[in-house]
Amino acid sequence: MSLQLAEQFEANEQYQEAYNEYKKEFEQNPDNLGLMERLAHLALILGNKDEAASFYNEILKRDVTNPLAYDQLMSIYENTDKYKYYIYRGNKNSIEGKLEFAINDFKKALSVANEGTQIAMTRLTLANLYRRAGNNMKAIDEFNVLLEGEDLHEEMFLELADMYLQDEAYSSAIDTLQRAKNKGFDTPRVNEGLAAVYLKSGDAQSAIEYTNDELLKIQCMLELGQGEEAYKKLDELPEELKNNPRYYTLRAQYYYSSKDFEQALNAIEEYNKFVPNSPLTYQMRALVYEEKNDDYNAHLNWGKYNVLRGNNDIAINEFLNAVQIKDDDIDLMFELAELLTANKEIDHASEYYSKIVKIDPNNKEALEKLAQYKEGIGDYNGQVACLEQIVDPHGSYANDTEALKNLARAYEKIKAKGKALEVYKRYLELIKNPSEYKVVKDKIEKLENFGVADAEESEGLLDKIMKIFGK
Repeated sequence: MSLQLAEQFEANEQYQEAYNEYKKEFEQNPDNLGLMERLAHLALILGNKDEAASFYNEILKRDVTNPLAYDQLMSIYENTDKYKYYIYRGNKNSIEGKLEFAINDFKKALSVANEGTQIAMTRLTLANLYRRAGNNMKAIDEFNVLLEGEDLHEEMFLELADMYLQDEAYSSAIDTLQRAKNKGFDTPRVNEGLAAVYLKSGDAQSAIEYTNDELLKIQCMLELGQGEEAYKKLDELPEELKNNPRYYTLRAQYYYSSKDFEQALNAIEEYNKFVPNSPLTYQMRALVYEEKNDDYNAHLNWGKYNVLRGNNDIAINEFLNAVQIKDDDIDLMFELAELLTANKEIDHASEYYSKIVKIDPNNKEALEKLAQYKEGIGDYNGQVACLEQIVDPHGSYANDTEALKNLARAYEKIKAKGKALEVYKRYLELIKNPSEYKVVKDKIEKLENFGVADAEESEGLLDKIMKIFGK
């Protein structure tokens, strides 16, 4: 009853009474965003800006992308608290992906911030915005300024170290984490971060001194050439760690270093069950196949690895090398053709669709791709040949409606109207959609009324051009 009464009070502009009734309802439903919006709106009408701001902040805790809440909070603080005004405006621009605007807002917020905590949090947000915008140097500068201040948190050191790690600036990452320890953040996260950086930099001995992660310790031992001891520790691990994907990468690493490549591949397959289609799976396979001198599978897996990493040019080169070794892998040729198409190398891609059709004359997907290519270059006779192959009356796709429709249109393009009429009639028998049925029926009637002799209609534009050149 409170909700209906509140709405009635609000409609009658009895705002205080409406507010009181909505508040009763809100106490029963404290996570209802609609009630929060109503209460915030009425609080503004009643001049209670602080209470309205409180409700809008509660809305943002539950819905961080709520544009109304940001707009209202900006309106509340525009003339009373410039710091909060710029923070809310910056957050709104950040959520909307307007990073340059957001950066400018947080720089303005920084210029009016007057408390240590405000300054620290604003710089941290600004650093992360620079990072999102791809300006790592400015992000690093902001982090370094932060670390000279008093309001410190381990997250600041970890984020800066991570940025250095991504740039392979290992010594800077190590220095940053050592600074964290010196500032009192001698925590498990910082120590594990140090271990990870040391291992990445090739210093497994230092890494093993900082980590308490049993799997990382084993990885360090493998890097240090302590293979048998590492394998023994692997076998002694508790069952919960043996269900960790990293367990299988370490087994693969052990078998790889022991030259037991079949066991290494088995371990990689186990890892792939936990993390399907991971770049690491293909990277590990490629390394094993290289050691086995299996160039085809090495190139194939390096190609797939680079596809997943977004390095399409490298992937194309790897797949081209694989195809030169083994030229009957249809799946590989499809993947290569798709990459070439995405790379705008349409002519090159068509070569592989043609090769697929030579290997498998009834491959519908390759024939469709080839038909599209032929149409795109104006070779309508070539398009017809591909589509005829798809809808061969004795084949599996004789009743493929899309291919039949395309074939009928292609016949029209080469002026083979009798054949177009025949295919349109086949297509008409399969149509379920009434409006499409009517369109095709009209098309058939027009073709039947046109009355062109078979001898004339079978001669397409390309045929005529070839005859001219033949003379």
